[in-house]
Amino acid sequence: MSTSLRPVLMVAENKQLSLDLGHRSAMGEADFLVAPGNADAVAWLDAWPDWPAPALVLFGPPGSGKSHLAQIWRARSRAVLVEPDDLHLDSVPDLLRPMRTVVLDRAHEVAGDPARERVLFHLYNAAKEIGGSLLLLADNAPVNWVLRLPDLRSRLLAAPAVGMAAPDDALLMAVLVKLFADRQIRVGEDVIRWLMTRTERSFANARRVVEALDRAALEAKKPITVPFCKAVLEQDAEEAEPAAGQP
Repeated sequence: MSTSLRPVLMVAENKQLSLDLGHRSAMGEADFLVAPGNADAVAWLDAWPDWPAPALVLFGPPGSGKSHLAQIWRARSRAVLVEPDDLHLDSVPDLLRPMRTVVLDRAHEVAGDPARERVLFHLYNAAKEIGGSLLLLADNAPVNWVLRLPDLRSRLLAAPAVGMAAPDDALLMAVLVKLFADRQIRVGEDVIRWLMTRTERSFANARRVVEALDRAALEAKKPITVPFCKAVLEQDAEEAEPAAGQP
């Protein structure tokens, strides 16, 4: 289970930016910060393998941290990661070998496709027979999926489904703090707060922004300040736009 830790980033003028959030070490490379928006999901994954059904559905908007949390669970369960295009009837036995655990990303995309629904139905039943586990990642809860196969719908609605919220201000700030600290970068509190109001609110984007700022600062041999962040992000935005006159 998570332990209490206050992620702290030393900032300019001897200030500290301190955020009282839980902290857990990932199984492998990353850390996962526990906050109210993801605490229920963490508790369910910590409860594995004692789930009440063969499947657990983890749902939430893009950028809410589902993939990160699934990566942590995969490191513990040694689960196979698949996508809807990987679902074929003859592959079901292989997916559950040897560890009997599978993560299905974008599981909601299975809904409405009779062939994929049939494979997921067989995968669910096969996991149940051998005591396996399926972690289904989706943008929304199964109750909102338009499933054509009644037996699959009944099974998924009976399985636990836990939502993850998009990162709130406290969690996103903590993520930025940690990403800079991981790179041993000293920034001011004003930088963190400026980034909070100028960037997309997702974990993936926070990682991209910190990586871009780190790379630009190393190349320019300059400290990361608010004006520096503004210049780098504006340049990145301009480069991302299609060239004028091109379709």
